[in-house]
Amino acid sequence: MYYYHILLLRSSAPSLTYHSQDPLPKGSVISVPLKTTLKEAVILEEVEKPEFETAEIAAVSERCYSSGQMEIAKFISEYYFSSLSEALSLFMPYIVGVDPRVDPWADDEIEMFISSNGRTRGSSPTGSAVLPTLSPSQQKAYEQLLQKEKALLFGVTGSGKTEIFISLMARMLEEGKTSIFLMPEISLTPQMEKRLRVYFGEHVAMWHSKLTKKKKESILKGIAEGEVRIVAGARSALFVPLSNLGLIVVDEEHDDSYKAMTRPRYHARDVAVLMGSKLGAKVVLASATPSMGSYHKYDVVKLDRPYVQTEKKYTFIPGDSINQTILDAIDRHYKAGGQSLLFLPTRGNFKYLYCENCGKTHLCPFCSVGMALHRKHRHLKCHYCNYTEPIRDTCTHCGHTPLKSERMGTVEAMEVISEAVEGIKIEQFDKDSITTANKLKEALKRFESGESQLLLGTQMLSKGHDYADITLSIIMGLDYILGLADYRARERAMSLLFQIAGRSGRAHAAEVIVQTGDPEFFQTYLADYELFIKDELAFLEMAEYPPFASLARILIAHKDETKAGKITLDTVTKLKAFKEVEIVGHGKAPVEKIANKYRFNILLRAKSRVPLLKALHKVDRREIEIDFDPVEFS
Repeated sequence: MYYYHILLLRSSAPSLTYHSQDPLPKGSVISVPLKTTLKEAVILEEVEKPEFETAEIAAVSERCYSSGQMEIAKFISEYYFSSLSEALSLFMPYIVGVDPRVDPWADDEIEMFISSNGRTRGSSPTGSAVLPTLSPSQQKAYEQLLQKEKALLFGVTGSGKTEIFISLMARMLEEGKTSIFLMPEISLTPQMEKRLRVYFGEHVAMWHSKLTKKKKESILKGIAEGEVRIVAGARSALFVPLSNLGLIVVDEEHDDSYKAMTRPRYHARDVAVLMGSKLGAKVVLASATPSMGSYHKYDVVKLDRPYVQTEKKYTFIPGDSINQTILDAIDRHYKAGGQSLLFLPTRGNFKYLYCENCGKTHLCPFCSVGMALHRKHRHLKCHYCNYTEPIRDTCTHCGHTPLKSERMGTVEAMEVISEAVEGIKIEQFDKDSITTANKLKEALKRFESGESQLLLGTQMLSKGHDYADITLSIIMGLDYILGLADYRARERAMSLLFQIAGRSGRAHAAEVIVQTGDPEFFQTYLADYELFIKDELAFLEMAEYPPFASLARILIAHKDETKAGKITLDTVTKLKAFKEVEIVGHGKAPVEKIANKYRFNILLRAKSRVPLLKALHKVDRREIEIDFDPVEFS
C-alpha cells in the first residue's frame, strides 16, 4: 500500500491523504472520492502510513505535471498569495501516454519522457514561405537578442518587431526547441495567427480563454504528438505543456492585461521571466512604450526607426467631447478613401474633476494623484491616503471656473459621428461589443477589407493592430487618464498616445489629433519616448514608487460592514509591527460594495520585496486577499 498527500485542483483546500495499491509518480493527475463525488486532484508526495484511515485513489489519468511546473506553481502561490492548487491549476499537464499504475516512474524518468516526447525530426521549421528578410537594423537587433538570455526589445511602432520574433522562432525550431508568443489581448490573435501561419503552417496553435474544450484538447494532442511547436495567445498560453522550451516572447510587455485580476493575481510578464530562468529558455520582452520596470531592470535592444518611413502630422485640440474639428477630420479622411481610428478612455466607476482651461486634474495635496468625485457623499476623496475635502468649483492651478467631469462613451460617440458623416460604417471595438472570438474576427475582417472605415473603441485599440490604410488617429480623454488616482497615470497617458498614434501611418502619410488641455506635456516627448522614460524614472525614484519600491494591496470583503472594518483594523495593527513596511493608507475601497459585500483595502509599500513578503506571510490571510505588485488601485 502506498500513501500520498494530494491537492484538489482549483481549490484552496489544504492537502489531503489518500492511498493507492500501486506506486504513483509525483505530479500525477488523479480522481479521488470526496463525500459523494469524485474530485480531480494531483499527487504532491509520498508519505508514511498515517494513523487515521484513508480512502483509495479512484482513478489515475494519463496526464502529469512536471517537476518544473510544480516548482513554478510553488513560486506563484508564495509570491502572489494563492493556494498551491490554484497556482498549479493555471498549468495544463503533460500527456504522458502511459498509465503510471502499469509503469511507475521516478521524477527524473517523467522529466526524461516529457522532454523527449513530441520532438519531430526532419520536419521543416517553416510553412509555405521563406523567412522574412530583415533590414540592417532588424538584423542587428536579432543578433543582439541571440546573445542575451533575457532582454527588452524597445522598438518604435511599425519598426518590424514581429519579423524579429518570427526569425527567433525559426531559429528555435532549427535547434529542436519550441516557443511561446504572448500577446496582451485575444483581439490580436486573428491577425497574428494569419502572419505566423504564413511562415510556420500547422506548427502554430493559438491559445486563449475563448477556445472551446474540444479545440483545446485538439491543440494539446498536437503538442503531445510534436506537431504544434509554437503556441501564441493571451497570458494563459504561458502555461501550455510544451517540451524543450527555447523561447518566450512577451509582446506589448507594458500592457496591464498581463496582470490577472483574480487569484492567483500573477503578472504573466514576470512569470515568463521566471520560467525562462528555470527552464533555460530565452525571454524577449517587447514594446514601443516599455514599462518603467522592464526598462530599468533588463538589457535594452533598440529599433529606433519605423520599417516604412511616413510623414505624421500632430494636431492638439482642447475640449472633452467630439467637436467639429474631429468630425471634419473623419469626414475628410473617409472621403479620401482612408480609414480612421478613434480612441475613448475606458468608462470608469469614478469621475475626476478637471479644468478645461489648463487641462489639469484636481490632485490630492498629499499624494499628487487625482481625487475621485463622490457626488453621493458630496466630497472629493483620495483613494491612496483617504484624504477628503468638499467638492471644488475652481481650479487650484489657474483659477478657472467651473471644473468639469463629463465623459462620453462609445455608443454616444457612434451616434454623433454617424449623424455627421453620411455613409461611414463604424466598428464599435470594446469589451461591451466584442464578446466572442467570432465577433472579433468578423469585426477585424470587415475593417481589413475596407467594408468599415472607422474603428471606435477603448483600450483594445491600443493593442498592436496593424492596418496599412489607417490615415487618421484621434485620441480623446488623455486628461482623464493623466489625472487618475494612480502613480503611473502619466506613464499610462503617454503610452496610450504613442500606441494609438502608432496604429496610423504604417504605409501612408497620417494625421494624429490629440484632445488635451495640456499639450505641452505631450509635445515635450513626441519625438523621443525614451526621454520620457528617463524623466519619469527620476520622478518615481524621488517619490519612492516602483521600480524603486514594492507595493502590495490587501483586499477585504464581507457581507457584514462592521466585520469587514474590524478585519481591516486588526490587519493594520499586526502590520505595524513590521518597521520596514509602510502603511500608505487604509479604509473603504474606492468601490465600496460589490456583490453585496462591503469592501476595504490597505495599501503597503517597502523599499524592497523581501520585507513586504515576510510581513504579508505573517498576517492571517483567511479573510483577506493580497494583490502583490498591483497595477489597479480603483
